[in-house]
Formats: sequence, C-alpha cells, structure tokens
Amino acid sequence: MSRLFEAIPFVENVLYEKIISDISTQKYSIIDNFFTNAEVLALRESLLHKYEEDTFKKSAIGNKVNEVVKKAVRGDIILWIDERFINAAEQLFFNKINDLKDYLNRTCFLGINQKEFHYAIYPKDTFYKRHLDTFQNDDRRKLSFVCYLNSEDWKPENGGELVLYLDKEDKIIYPFPGKIVIFESQIIEHEVKPVNTPRMSITGWLKTR
Repeated sequence: MSRLFEAIPFVENVLYEKIISDISTQKYSIIDNFFTNAEVLALRESLLHKYEEDTFKKSAIGNKVNEVVKKAVRGDIILWIDERFINAAEQLFFNKINDLKDYLNRTCFLGINQKEFHYAIYPKDTFYKRHLDTFQNDDRRKLSFVCYLNSEDWKPENGGELVLYLDKEDKIIYPFPGKIVIFESQIIEHEVKPVNTPRMSITGWLKTR
C-alpha cells in the first residue's frame, strides 16, 4: 500500500489540511458546506424515501456485543448504510468520505481502513445524552463524523444542537445543512440536545482494524 501511495503524485488539499490542523490542535473540526446544496437535497430525499419504506430501527446503546435500547439516553432512529448497495446520492457521499480517508492516511498515517455510517433521524422531543463514541470492548473508532441533512430553512430554535464537551469551553454546533463535524471518538464527550423539529443527518466513524 505504501508503494501505491508513493506512485500517486501528491496534491495538497487546502480543505483537508484545515481539518487536519483543527483536529491536531483542538481535537475537532467543523466545516460549513462540505456537501453542496444539491448533494444535501439528494441525500435527504434518499433518507426520507428509506424512512417511508419503514427500514429504520430504534437506536441502541452499546455495540453488537452489548446492545440495549434506552429511551432515557437516546431517542434517534437509524438505518445503517451498506456501501455494497448504495444509490447515486450515497455514492457521492462515499466518494468524498473515501477521498478524505485516503488523504488522512497518506498525510497523517492514521491507519484507517474501516468505516461505518448510518442515517439518523431525531423525532420531535428526542435527544442523546452526553457520551463517548467508543466501547469498553472495542476501541477501533478513531474519528467521529456527522453530516447534517436538514432543510435550508433550519433555525437554531429548532433545537438538536450538538454540544462538544471540551476542557476550556464547550462548543455548541447547530445542525445546518451541508455542515460536517469531525472529532476524536475516544476523547471528546458530546451530546445532542432535544429537538423541536425532526433532525436528519448521516453519522459515522472512521476506524482502524
């Protein structure tokens, strides 16, 4: 794999370099408009179509080894995205994710070789209490990733803001469409505040083996 990277001419990506700089200095990065309006619309329509097909399921706490649904902790419903069976909108999503992953591996030697992503809908009055994106029996998740798919008229009063709990000052992030948030899974505790309007996103993790 290293020889393959050496054979490919390296072109610096300013946006990716910002993400790397942010994560190295503050353990998180926030990028507005990482996905275009057209890409967000296509992904939102894909999410809603699959929701209408009743393929979403209630989220749970823990991984497959220790999974239990707890309404008092989180209330979102999710649908895992299998990259082997994706539509055109999801293909565009994974093209960008894979490009970023490859760049991170080449420049930062992170050893990311796995990923997992799911659609997420937070119905009205649901939330996700403060937590870490890692498990006692599985520490492969390295970077957490959230892409917001809400409508263009989303307002702060709609709720559902993401709170990153940091050492000096907590960071509040409103889920405006096209925005992505990337942060270190094993370091930053975070929370989704109660939503007043259904909140839509793609959430996932870049993982080591």
